[in-house]
Amino acid sequence: MTHNAAISPFAHQRGITLIESLVAIVVMALGILGILGVQMRTLADTQGGVRRAQAIRLIEDLGERLQNNPDALGNLSKYTEKPTSSDDCASGACAPDRLATYDIKQWHSSVGETLPNGKAITFIPKGGPRQLGVLIAWNENRYNQNGQSFSDADTTAIRNRILGASDATTTSPTLATDADDNPVRCVDPDDPNNADKTKGLICHLQYIQPTQRCTPWGVGGGTLYCPN
Repeated sequence: MTHNAAISPFAHQRGITLIESLVAIVVMALGILGILGVQMRTLADTQGGVRRAQAIRLIEDLGERLQNNPDALGNLSKYTEKPTSSDDCASGACAPDRLATYDIKQWHSSVGETLPNGKAITFIPKGGPRQLGVLIAWNENRYNQNGQSFSDADTTAIRNRILGASDATTTSPTLATDADDNPVRCVDPDDPNNADKTKGLICHLQYIQPTQRCTPWGVGGGTLYCPN
């Protein structure tokens, strides 16, 4: 006796639900990865803005130090140096020249502690003897479209495109000129010839107006100090 059982229309569709679930999981995973990539890039841009704000605040700090020196203008060359030692002007009064040496030493330390690989160049600009040029450089993490961190060479290429250079091997363009007619570029101050072109640095350039005034000086302010 032959038994003709009815064949279900879903008999050949086994596993379809599992495949659809796997496809949905893959699509959801890609969506999550895309959201994470956007968040990483947003975070990188936010960090870049924070670091530039920190650089501006450091320059303001140096400007305040110059304002507190009664003869910052007369000792402007002291602010272009990077001393390894200085008097302790925090515990006692110092003459304007020693105060300048102390301030610039403390300031350079602050730059290195605040920004990643932070370094600075201070110079007297050409044609501006009553100004102090300040260039702060730091390393900044960047992420490409795949959410991967740019290499130093990639960052250098981006920096050079922003500043107008043709490629990563091109010397950084001149941003300013000092009083001795030397170019000031966005390079590592410890490598002024830019021998290591793989260092991708972001820079911020600003000018400070020094002061020269009469002010009470010494313990208790009993002496009036007037430069020149």
